[in-house]
Amino acid sequence: MTDLSDSVLLPIGPDTRVTLHFSLSLENGSTVDSNFEAEPAVFVVGDGNFLPGFEAVLTGLKPGAEEVFSIHPEQGFGQHNPSNTQQFSRKEFDDDLALEPGLMLSFADASKAELPGVVTVVDQEEVTIDFNHPLAGHTISFKVKILDVVPAVTH
Repeated sequence: MTDLSDSVLLPIGPDTRVTLHFSLSLENGSTVDSNFEAEPAVFVVGDGNFLPGFEAVLTGLKPGAEEVFSIHPEQGFGQHNPSNTQQFSRKEFDDDLALEPGLMLSFADASKAELPGVVTVVDQEEVTIDFNHPLAGHTISFKVKILDVVPAVTH
């Protein structure tokens, strides 16, 4: 009978496909995203589905590992950049649009790609839109449970 010790489990690293459950929580403990009650996520290390800072803390983990990491803004969604907020004339928006702080709107950037922005301030003359990622500036608690690690199939 063969003993399947920890040494035969493939660790997370380059050219691996990872299946995991994860959750993201803010400093105040509120959960932003979680798939612990849903289908697990599957990604190939380096495919861009996870930010490099999130992948970095996973490196070396093996199936069965359960960990919680603190991801600082520099390794996560970046610092909040004040220059990513812009003021628009209230007249640029439809009169029937109920503009209020927290409303997410979709804009087109210079290359016509979709760019989400969140309304932060509204008055009679101007509307302030924040184009920072909603998690920018936050330290994220990243909880993971590694389900499987296999070699990535390359073509």
